[in-house]
Amino acid sequence: MNAPAAIPVPIPLASLPRHKPGAVATVDWSKLSEPEGRRLRELGLDEGVEVELLHKSGLLGGGPIACRIGRMTVALRRHVASAIQVSLRS
Repeated sequence: MNAPAAIPVPIPLASLPRHKPGAVATVDWSKLSEPEGRRLRELGLDEGVEVELLHKSGLLGGGPIACRIGRMTVALRRHVASAIQVSLRS
């Protein structure tokens, strides 16, 4: 008998391993201001979109992160990235 496939547990975008593709699982829009949410939507960020963490800055984990959303490279503030949960892609 086969064991059931493991269901991937979403992780915060900032915890995604560098250069590993992921897919946006959820976005907690309530954590974001209206302009921040509008900017993410304008960039095409929504559930199912492929993302990739490229760089984290800051020694204490408080700086911005660079990520690829689709074909664009963007910088996100940490609190914005914390509202985005992703699932690893194989």
